[in-house]
Amino acid sequence: MKSADNSKGIMEDNNEEEEFEHFDDFTLASSWERFISEIEAVCRQWFADGPKNLLAKGAVQVNQLKDLYKIKSEFKYATKSYCMEYYFATVDDGKTLDWDHALHDLQLSFGVKEFVVIAPQSASGVVLDAPEASKLLSAVAIALSNCSCLWPAFVPVHDSSRKAYIGIQNMGTVFTRRFEADRIASQVPVKLMHLEGLYELFVSKFAYTAVDWSMNHFEVHFKMKLTYRTPIHDDEDEIHDPDADITGSSENPEVENHGKAQWDDNFPWSKWYSAEDPVNGFELLAIWLEITAESSLDMAELENASPVEADKWFLSPCLSEYLSGVSGGSTIGFASQLHLLVKALEMSSEAKFIEDFISGSEALKSSAVVPPQTVLDRVLKDLFHEAVETEMNSSPTEHKNSRSIKGAPQESPFAQFCLHALWFGNCSIREFVREVRWCWEESQSLPRMPSSGPIDLSTCLINQKLHMLAVCIDQKHREAEGQFVDANDTMTTQEDLQSPTHNSSSRGASKEGSDRKDKSNVAKSMMLLKSHKIMHAPITLEPPPMTEDMHEERLKAAVALGDSYSFSAQLETEILASDMSAFKAANPDAVFEDFIRWHSPRDWENDENEENGASESSSWPPRGKLSERMSDPGNSWRKIWNETPAVPASEQKPLWDPNREGEKVLHYLETLRPYQLLEEMVCAAFRAAADTLNRTSFGDLKQMNIKIEQLYITIASVLRIFLAQNTATDTEVLEDLRRLSTTFEHIEKLVLLAASLHVKFLQSPYLGQAIFTDCFNFYLPNMGTSSANAQNDTQREFDKKQQIRSGDRDLILSMFPPPTANQSWRRVLSMGNLLNGHEPILREIIFSKRDHESGSYYAASSPKLHQQDIETYRMYVSGTSNDLGVALAVASFD
Repeated sequence: MKSADNSKGIMEDNNEEEEFEHFDDFTLASSWERFISEIEAVCRQWFADGPKNLLAKGAVQVNQLKDLYKIKSEFKYATKSYCMEYYFATVDDGKTLDWDHALHDLQLSFGVKEFVVIAPQSASGVVLDAPEASKLLSAVAIALSNCSCLWPAFVPVHDSSRKAYIGIQNMGTVFTRRFEADRIASQVPVKLMHLEGLYELFVSKFAYTAVDWSMNHFEVHFKMKLTYRTPIHDDEDEIHDPDADITGSSENPEVENHGKAQWDDNFPWSKWYSAEDPVNGFELLAIWLEITAESSLDMAELENASPVEADKWFLSPCLSEYLSGVSGGSTIGFASQLHLLVKALEMSSEAKFIEDFISGSEALKSSAVVPPQTVLDRVLKDLFHEAVETEMNSSPTEHKNSRSIKGAPQESPFAQFCLHALWFGNCSIREFVREVRWCWEESQSLPRMPSSGPIDLSTCLINQKLHMLAVCIDQKHREAEGQFVDANDTMTTQEDLQSPTHNSSSRGASKEGSDRKDKSNVAKSMMLLKSHKIMHAPITLEPPPMTEDMHEERLKAAVALGDSYSFSAQLETEILASDMSAFKAANPDAVFEDFIRWHSPRDWENDENEENGASESSSWPPRGKLSERMSDPGNSWRKIWNETPAVPASEQKPLWDPNREGEKVLHYLETLRPYQLLEEMVCAAFRAAADTLNRTSFGDLKQMNIKIEQLYITIASVLRIFLAQNTATDTEVLEDLRRLSTTFEHIEKLVLLAASLHVKFLQSPYLGQAIFTDCFNFYLPNMGTSSANAQNDTQREFDKKQQIRSGDRDLILSMFPPPTANQSWRRVLSMGNLLNGHEPILREIIFSKRDHESGSYYAASSPKLHQQDIETYRMYVSGTSNDLGVALAVASFD
């Protein structure tokens, strides 16, 4: 028995020990309390740091909002993880946030400035369980209250597509604000589509349900913003030109518009492609400021009001997506085709003949529609059979830096060929040379090329060769008709040459045409030294035109002989001897000094009297002497003078053979290697494309003038390095060309944008310029960046708006023509406030009710606040006939 009693005692002792082990010690914090404590610690730190320190600790800007940043911290509670974000502004000017600012959804919905959002780290990012959401919000509210922080806190709830929130804010007094937001995504009740129904919805939040709201008066303050979108024209609404040729026989085969008017038909690039309008339309914001309504009847009356009566109008362009980033070839334009041309250049080094290169370049086809071969043949024939002759002088629209690019004038045959080749998808020059040879063999003038004048060595070599050929064709044609061409490009028949007075005609004889004309004028007033007879300026032979490679061949020959100066003088002997012969024939009594006085006045030194204007007739013979170099006994000019007979230019052997030089040009064109051709095409295409964009009219936009000038300078710099390398295998040079194509793409987009805005705001240029400046400043950070960097910024949206002056409202109204029959039948329900028959695409309203403390039941508990007005109710409504979002904020006494 004793043993049994002992066992029983032991069991009782063990039970007492177990009860003691399960004793709850409430001095230890629970997991819920630790969760609140962690949130409180983070909030205290954020509150103490302030905006400047938070930026230094990694706070990031919120999308495109100018002055809203966020910083986050992560927590764990039980088995779930949460992320808390604090949204704040760096500048607090004390002003109430309005629609004039770019706002966060929660700022706009509840009228708050800085706030906290806590959400689960899950795929949806919302709290689906209502008790969990309330518990989570309570934890944040307690933590914020413990650190005396007045930030409102929000928790996303329900489905993420509903954009629903619950929230709470300690207002620092006896008041607490509670927030709730939700959204109806479909089947919006008809009553809530109208202002009257929305007014009654707001009144129901604070009025008795049994009250007839239409018969009672409740002072409600509200403001409204309506957003209108310019209508998009349907294809059925477009006016087609019945006379338009839809078979593709227009002048511009690259652009298939099928008779449909395009926005850019009158712009210079429309000859090559039809661009997407960078401005898809405009959004007009009509804003009513503070309005007071006392009944639903007031709201019904306001719904019938015209947006013209709104207090403020703001206009914002709807920009095309292709303006953001780099298209990578998806957008058709000069830049996309230049990208392909650079790829072709990279592949050209592997081919020896043009035919081999064309057969292996199918991968370079553009995404643009390539016209058939028949169209190509017609384009080339139109190019070469047009009766157009372009002078080499600068055109009025040519940019001052255009000639710094070693390409070809925009209207020249080779520049036009290069632009056509961009769109035809191949670089074959066979058809081009075929037409050139036809002009040569038929002695037909080469269209779009000058047939005289010095060859412009600043252009590419192919353009120089074509200029040479044009001169040869003209010379051959004139010789065939028995005409003689002198150095001043003056046409004379054989009968004129035999005239006794012809040798006394005033012609210069220097190597440059302008100098010859000056010397012609001098010869009219000069007299021969020995015979005192009038000096006649002779007709001289035209000097041989020379291209860049011909000059290089002469220089190489000079270097090979070891004395470039002597050799250069020797090369000019034939021209000098021809001029001396002609001078002697025109002036039989002339001496060497007479020739020097006419041909090279700098080598004749006059005395002081003659320099002061004394005429030769008053003092004879004129006192002067040859320069030191001409008076040297071994001077080569005197030797040539002594050996040269007197022969008029008409009887001299020509200084160059146009038939031989013309065949040499054709041989050069027919034997071009692929890389040589592509090298010339790259230079000519870049210049011609830039010249085309430069002709665009976009008004007085200083930013664009600067950008276009920078584009010319950049192209010239890159191509100068490219031509110096003279190889297609240099990866660094090719990368420079690719970057140049990207830069060109940025400028091309800006030109199209400037042109589009200019033509839309001809009646209000300042407004178009202001909108463009906003767009320019928005896209400028991406200019010149790589494709990857540009695509990282695609999330940024353009949100700049321009306030419309009262005098410009008629212009904006014209952008909203009355809807057509096709557009009208689609509109079944209307929200009212029609603008020329168009309903708003978005309506936003802020209802508010204010209570004065002295007149409310709150005043008894808070006598110190009797002079303040409290916004006790606030409701933000946003939506359309198919979408409605409501956000409610209620201030209560706790």
